[in-house]
Amino acid sequence: MKWSRAVRHVEELAAKCGELASLPSSIHPLRVVELWAVGDVLGEPRDLEQVTVAVVVDLPVDDVPWLSEPHGAEHWANASRMSRNPIRPLWRSARAPVWNHVVHRPALVWNSVDGIVEETLAALLDGRGEQARLPAPGADELRARLGEELAVSLRALRRQTRAYEEKRWSPGKLTTVSDALWRVSEGYLDVLDARRASDSTM
Repeated sequence: MKWSRAVRHVEELAAKCGELASLPSSIHPLRVVELWAVGDVLGEPRDLEQVTVAVVVDLPVDDVPWLSEPHGAEHWANASRMSRNPIRPLWRSARAPVWNHVVHRPALVWNSVDGIVEETLAALLDGRGEQARLPAPGADELRARLGEELAVSLRALRRQTRAYEEKRWSPGKLTTVSDALWRVSEGYLDVLDARRASDSTM
């Protein structure tokens, strides 16, 4: 897709974040509190296959392990139209830093307190996303962050493995628990690889 369209997707999603945040939690229990631009859309203007964003939710860290989808994510993605567009969401907890080895120096686009950050959108459109990004973490800071992520992912992997074992021989489809197990497994292995790579540079 064209660069201008990619940025437009981010802008439209930010607007939807605001709309959904204004609705009662009885309608949308999953409360999104921040939206960050991540990856290629922060670089120089060019055609993109998809846009990556970090969607920050007001849930405990253990409810949002790396590469997982928190409860209510599908409903929120449909309501915001995110699921219908070439957008890759990375779900994050508001109770831990948004950044990690993949969410590298993201740029804040929207939050539930101040709304849309127009300066970030303007920077993205002009190819000046670098100016809106968070500072880079130091090597020790990144390693510590990966250690925290790894601990969360390991707890999630154990939890979802137990859930799968309990459901495996029960009536009904396994899709929900098997998909959840697959996601947390992928997340754990991804963080494990990143932590090992970080250790090798020490």
